[in-house]
Amino acid sequence: MPTLVKHSPKVKNKWSRLAFSIIAALAVLFVLVLAARWLRGMPPVQDFLSTYPGQSPLPAGAPVGLPAWLGWQHFLNSLLILLIIRSGWQVRTTAKPPAYWTRNNNGMIRTQGRPAKISLDLWFHLILDALWVLNGIVFFVLLFATGQWMRLVPTSWDVFPNALSALLQYASLNWPLENGWTNYNSLQLLSYFTTVFIAAPLAILTGLRMSGAWPKKATGLNRVYPIEAARAVHLPVMVYFTAFIIVHVTLVLATGALRNLNHMYAATDDGGWTGLWVFAGSVALMVGAWCLARPLFLRPVAQLMGKVSR
Repeated sequence: MPTLVKHSPKVKNKWSRLAFSIIAALAVLFVLVLAARWLRGMPPVQDFLSTYPGQSPLPAGAPVGLPAWLGWQHFLNSLLILLIIRSGWQVRTTAKPPAYWTRNNNGMIRTQGRPAKISLDLWFHLILDALWVLNGIVFFVLLFATGQWMRLVPTSWDVFPNALSALLQYASLNWPLENGWTNYNSLQLLSYFTTVFIAAPLAILTGLRMSGAWPKKATGLNRVYPIEAARAVHLPVMVYFTAFIIVHVTLVLATGALRNLNHMYAATDDGGWTGLWVFAGSVALMVGAWCLARPLFLRPVAQLMGKVSR
């Protein structure tokens, strides 16, 4: 006779809350779509959409198209930010880390005369942060050297009404007419600008303040920039990146997947399959990295830089 598996009330409540959250989110989305469609039928709103179609003109001399370097930069950034979010969440929620890491050279951080011991999750998070910052430096150099910054930085105040127009068009499920190969719509422009020039620097500055590399004896600096302020900002920035990734990937796939993926992964403006296959390969690599980011595989690498203990 088969054994019946009984689930605890906590497990049942967890799945019930998840199901309720999904249903509530779908209901809210349904109401938003209906409201947006109703608004689009009003003459003043139609006039607004005609005046502000959702896109601002680029500055003179702005480059056309997306270069190949942006594709591999996009992949590296996606891989690193995915693992950073994962490891950061583990640092925040793991009560008993599976292992600890201690630096074993003369430049080590010390606590009361002894080498500072951090969790293996935090070590991995810091290594990923360093790689992400290095990749970001390369990105910024190439961004300004090639003029691609003009596609990411707003240069006109009409970007705001155009962004509102694009938002209304997205919400009504009547996508704005656009071609990301030549110019992003204003809502994309603002979201990319916020991600690159605001969220990323905030993540770095707050993470640096929370790390052991921050000078603890700088009394005046620590008074101006307390660690509590960094902690209060760091988590919302992580939530922002998570929400941005979900919305970004959803819209890329929903608004012409083949062409959008060719823009980013094949550096071409057509409907071929190259971008899709490269994207599929990058997703496979990210899944593999996610599976390998476990203590069993992290310990040997961490031991090259210090001592790993339980």
